[in-house]
Amino acid sequence: MKPLVPIIMGSKSDLSHGKAIANTLGGYGIASEIRVASAHKAPVFLLGILAEYETDPRPKVYVTVAGRSNALSGLVDGNVTSPVIACPPYSDRFGGADVFSSLRMPSGIAPLVVLDPGGAGLAAAKILGINDPAIHQAVADAQAAATQTIIDDDQATQAE
Repeated sequence: MKPLVPIIMGSKSDLSHGKAIANTLGGYGIASEIRVASAHKAPVFLLGILAEYETDPRPKVYVTVAGRSNALSGLVDGNVTSPVIACPPYSDRFGGADVFSSLRMPSGIAPLVVLDPGGAGLAAAKILGINDPAIHQAVADAQAAATQTIIDDDQATQAE
């Protein structure tokens, strides 16, 4: 059964962040779905979406994208049994202070926090790769390519 990563954004203004995560996941052969559901403005709607995903038997890792007061990640994590990765977008408006709402959660609520969208996609791939040999190999191949790039760059630098 192929895994799925639901990417849940607090608003459509986070779409570029969500698409960056989806693109990274696609590189590992992982399907994703981008949804908009605010924990503050539409909690009942959000809980309905989560209920649908929770009845889906596919392995899942949820990625949440919300800044300012990140209730989204906590609400998702408290209502699903799969891992949740919070990937809050950086806001110049708040000087990064809004990221703290993703770092401090109540006891029993434990979303992982990864600030870079590509890193959030990689973290989800590594989690799903534990039980999926194809994803595990895709991650290993990407790491080997990154290592080779460094080796090639070192050799080119030494030749200069």
